[in-house]
Amino acid sequence: MTENKLVKPRDYYFDNAKFILIFLVVFGHLLQPFVAEHDSVRILYSMIYTFHMPAFILISGYFAKGFRKSGYLMKTMKKLILPYLLFQSIYSVFYYFLLSEDRFSLTFLDPEWSLWFLLSLFFWNLMLYVFSKLKPVTALSIATLIGLLAGYVDSIDGYLSLSRTFVFFPFFLAGFFLKKEHFLYLQKNAAKIIGGAIFIAILGIVLVSPGLDEDWFLGSKPYGEFVDAKVLGLLMRVLIYAISFAAIAAFFTFVPKRQFFFTKWGKNTLYVYLLHGFFIKSFREAGMSNISYNFETFFILIVLAFSLTALLSTNIVTTIVQPVVELRINKIKKLFCSEIKVFPMKVTKL
Repeated sequence: MTENKLVKPRDYYFDNAKFILIFLVVFGHLLQPFVAEHDSVRILYSMIYTFHMPAFILISGYFAKGFRKSGYLMKTMKKLILPYLLFQSIYSVFYYFLLSEDRFSLTFLDPEWSLWFLLSLFFWNLMLYVFSKLKPVTALSIATLIGLLAGYVDSIDGYLSLSRTFVFFPFFLAGFFLKKEHFLYLQKNAAKIIGGAIFIAILGIVLVSPGLDEDWFLGSKPYGEFVDAKVLGLLMRVLIYAISFAAIAAFFTFVPKRQFFFTKWGKNTLYVYLLHGFFIKSFREAGMSNISYNFETFFILIVLAFSLTALLSTNIVTTIVQPVVELRINKIKKLFCSEIKVFPMKVTKL
């Protein structure tokens, strides 16, 4: 009998968290056309944006602990920069035909829509080489200070995703310094009560603060875009940091620990993140904003968001798109080899 090799099982908790978060990313983008005219949508949209990308970024930092391993930087560059360049080109072609533009435009310095995350994630990994040498409190304090000061630079925006890189870096760094026992604490039943109270408190803040524009949580604009007195912008960003860190902690208290039917899809969130934009942009150009919003619309958007997230997470989609996203053909090879095993060919000797 051949001894089975021990394979480290995936952590269902983080796979569940990632799937829920990517579902919220898709759902949030579907909700966006209805935000301006419906207060209930604006409130829900703002609540989602308080934590969904910050939590994603924090998880990315948590799993970046092996950044000092040999070849990690090159692997990260291959995983993030090459797909960024490729999808930036694809999006430019897609927009040219979708929007029927008169002139084709391609730039690699201004990320198209959601591609900012790939650039920022690469920069965050680079910044670890400096910040990981500091004590956690010192590193987080400096990172937060940089995020606050970035808002004073009027020219900072989507260029090279610099604004989001600096503003969201504290979440990535916090994830890097967190340990498994911190998440185990958040999984206790008592923590769920606190998490629920936090969400209620944040909802109250959003309800009574009409000036708390949902764009504040995007981290993509300088203070001058929101307020005349930049010191007010700094204080607002301090509030945003406090809300987001609290919302992240509250979110993780409700993430289930056991395996569900959607758990396996949690490992394919990058595919969903990169591909869902083509569908969302097509929906919007097809006149989604002209649809009358009501409870039925809300229910349809939830079903559509879940269906699209599930579809883009399936092995069929990831197998087809893997050569583009990961620049590998492992899944295609595996599928081809499995077909050969299922339908073995008989060889006749001459």
